[in-house]
Amino acid sequence: MNRMRVALTDQSRHCDALGSPFMRRLMALLSAHWPLPGAVAERLDAWPGEVGSRAAALPLRLAGGLHALVLQGRDAEIAAAYPPHAVSDDELLSAVTGAMQRHEGFLLDWIQSPPQTNEVRRAAALIATAHLLTDRFGLPIRLSELGASGGLNLGFDGFGMEVQDRRFGPEEASVVLHPDWKGPLPPVTEVTVAERRGVDLAPLEPSHPDDALRLIAYLWPDQTDRIERTRAAMDLRAPGLVDRADAIDWLEPRLAAALPDHLHIVFHSIAWQYFPPEAQERGRALIEAAGACASEAAPLAWVSMEADGEEPGARIGLRLWPGDHDITLGRIDFHGRWLCWTGPERLDAAGN
Repeated sequence: MNRMRVALTDQSRHCDALGSPFMRRLMALLSAHWPLPGAVAERLDAWPGEVGSRAAALPLRLAGGLHALVLQGRDAEIAAAYPPHAVSDDELLSAVTGAMQRHEGFLLDWIQSPPQTNEVRRAAALIATAHLLTDRFGLPIRLSELGASGGLNLGFDGFGMEVQDRRFGPEEASVVLHPDWKGPLPPVTEVTVAERRGVDLAPLEPSHPDDALRLIAYLWPDQTDRIERTRAAMDLRAPGLVDRADAIDWLEPRLAAALPDHLHIVFHSIAWQYFPPEAQERGRALIEAAGACASEAAPLAWVSMEADGEEPGARIGLRLWPGDHDITLGRIDFHGRWLCWTGPERLDAAGN
């Protein structure tokens, strides 16, 4: 069977599970009529290697480019077929296939770059863990994010999070998360981020119009709450926080330059899986070596939100030094809609 047809069908299921009826419908519609005419479809069909969601993610690249046309107002026909408008399947398919032919140059250029998603609600995992660790150590945080994209979640301490009767973060926050929470709650503390930086092979600068477009285009057109939340987080983000580099090359000197009286958090969300195996091995070895040198005055935490082959959602993992404690804190929806916390309410020196 055609690889793109399989990938589109698979992506349709993912979009359905993640609450986007429009994207579920669009991906299924494209799959049912694939291959489509034109240079864009030909390029996607000729793509080397795996094309699905765990590799090149070609359905999302195409969807992001089409959404970008809508956001830019470059094509009235496709804009009239996208939310909030309601059209028939035939009208939607005609609008999309027409746009793919009218804007071949733009779309061929767009799909060369992988999807760039900066899902702000994923910060719920980092917010909860940072409060847990601040309660444990009482130290200011040095934050290093791998695969940071636009670096929106580097500003997690400026977000609010409301869960049950607790409020994490500043009262005046313009970005407030409301995850559907199960399990105990970590303590509410005064989290202080003293220094923060991120790294990405192709970082996006939200203050640049082209990069801002890419961040919004990869959000799904019928999920206006995600778009509004992301725009608010973009307004908060300080410029120049994300470096263009290989993540592990970048991380090595940051690990070597441990700051006394600071907690260093190395964080990544749905990024580690895209690192080559040799980079994962090297990164793990570097973090473990730095952890072996950690102390109560300069602890190291490796916080991850990554797919692990289990369901539902992604695992929230914590490796903590000194002591090399490996703790599963819970699971979280890939878009941060819900969080099931199975970690401790508080951490002691034994990692319990």
